Amino acid sequence: MNSLHSTTFEIDEKHGTDYHKKFLEFVKMMQQENLVIGGAMTDPKGDRSKGPAEQDDPDLFTRVVDRDEKGIYVSGAKAHQTGCINSHWIILMPTVRLTENDKDWAIVGAVPADVKGITYIYGRQSCDTRSMEEGDIDDGNAKYGGQEALMILDRVFIPWDKVFMNGEYEFASMLIERFTCYHRRSYVCKTGLGEVLIGAAATIADYNGVPKVSHIKDKIIEMTHLNETIFAAGIASSHQGQKMKSGVFLNDDMLAQVCKHNVTRFPYEISRLAQDIAGGLVVTLPSEKDFR
Repeated sequence: MNSLHSTTFEIDEKHGTDYHKKFLEFVKMMQQENLVIGGAMTDPKGDRSKGPAEQDDPDLFTRVVDRDEKGIYVSGAKAHQTGCINSHWIILMPTVRLTENDKDWAIVGAVPADVKGITYIYGRQSCDTRSMEEGDIDDGNAKYGGQEALMILDRVFIPWDKVFMNGEYEFASMLIERFTCYHRRSYVCKTGLGEVLIGAAATIADYNGVPKVSHIKDKIIEMTHLNETIFAAGIASSHQGQKMKSGVFLNDDMLAQVCKHNVTRFPYEISRLAQDIAGGLVVTLPSEKDFR
């Protein structure tokens, strides 16, 4: 929402378009009806050494396949879409820097999540069948659990009033860089999961009767240090934010990248230390069904 707010403003400034006005009307509708939006950016991409227009299959990047007086029609796919199943609307966006040859791929538009032409291929987890067994211990986060899906788009219609970029290829990189800046700062959310894991590890240490053993305490301290380092980078990125032309703030880019870099490393070490503290019980624990 923030990246589109500033980018549509600057597209209008250069081209005299009315994307920003249409976008604000869309935001009002989302707020009035309290709706959830999924931001769909990642395409399958195909051959990474080639741009969208150079691919053997043009649908490896989401593109406009037809236009009429009512709007545009897009085909392609969006991969790794977290939360798309429980979103009301999806905003489709470019995923790479584009050239003049890629105009048909320079598209941003909003569609209802159940619009005609979208197929969701639901992602699987290694232990997801356990939640289908009796009992609720293995349900995980029953109310707010996350999920991912691959979205296939087959001539999905977007009316003109929901189109926020249409061929302005030179602004694709601006949108992507701002989107990833916000997104990578948002990985501070992983520290919530880290806190749960640290608390669970400490509890298991209590159950095992070893909460005061020095190497156990050292591991919990290290887990906390790694978790709070992720948190610190994300918060610092927001604190160093700058006001954009449209009036919204953009957080600090470098610190956002550091936050993301930490998230690609530290949660795995936190998990390793938790397993070290808990022992084999974590991975060989019977299911609730087997217990009963």
